[in-house]
Amino acid sequence: MSDLPFDVPVTAGAGAGVRVGAGTLAGLTRRDAVRAAACAHLDRRRRLGRLATVMCVGALALSLLPLVALVVYVVSRGLPALSGGFLVHTPTPEGIPGNGIGNAVVGTLIIVALAMAMAVPVGLAAALFVVERPGRLSGALRLAADVLTGTPSIAIGVFAYLTFVLAFGYSGLAGSFALAVLMLPIMLRADEEAMSTVPDELWEAGLALGSPRARVVRSVVLRSALPGIVTGNLLAMARAIGETAPLIFTIFGSQFFVFRPTAPMAALPLTIYTNATEPYADAQRTAWGTALVLMVLVVLLSVAARAVAAYLHRKAR
Repeated sequence: MSDLPFDVPVTAGAGAGVRVGAGTLAGLTRRDAVRAAACAHLDRRRRLGRLATVMCVGALALSLLPLVALVVYVVSRGLPALSGGFLVHTPTPEGIPGNGIGNAVVGTLIIVALAMAMAVPVGLAAALFVVERPGRLSGALRLAADVLTGTPSIAIGVFAYLTFVLAFGYSGLAGSFALAVLMLPIMLRADEEAMSTVPDELWEAGLALGSPRARVVRSVVLRSALPGIVTGNLLAMARAIGETAPLIFTIFGSQFFVFRPTAPMAALPLTIYTNATEPYADAQRTAWGTALVLMVLVVLLSVAARAVAAYLHRKAR
């Protein structure tokens, strides 16, 4: 029975008459109103989404602008200093051609290699303790690592000077000790995060098979966490390789090739600092060239960290 005393004709199709009641018309009207409101709300959300996307892209471009400007400026100032023998020759006096940073490259490689040899085992063992033995001591160790991560590098250089240099003198080994202290908290936290991603089922499965806990850690946990461990250690090394303050207080510098870690050595960051403060054009050109070499080295280490992690992830599958 219709809500009205009469039916309203509605034309549909090719002119065929369809008679609907006033209640049906009211239902259609409400449905159209809801549909119109939903379309308007969807359009408003799409406009807001496009606006947010534009703002995010603008923020990204703004954050990348200083990095791009820095890279362009270093490349433009450092390229003129590069030559065929720049990476293999030793420094020469002002005005004499053939200047190079070969001694600094060798010193940096030796110092960083020794620092990695010091920091990697300690960081790995400490991370294992934090993961395996949760408690107050582990929490205190984690807090100490977080605090040490934010400690200025110059404070670490002063610490290395007071504890190592005053006792044994300036040397590449003292610089390695300072860089190891700088890298240790970063490695500890990175190794801990990598081990925390290993499922508990793998730990329990290894123990259920009767394997000793040390064997489970060595063969199961470390193998599963290896991509994250390698990535964290390489990124820590990339940060330490460009630090200047710890090396100013520890290695003293040298103008010659030095392969003995117990003697004073040169390094790329120290070469940049020393030459950039000189009033001579050749020395400043050498500083910019060294900065370019160091920047390329840090970029290569960062890319290598991601590449190694991706390779290990694929291999683990």
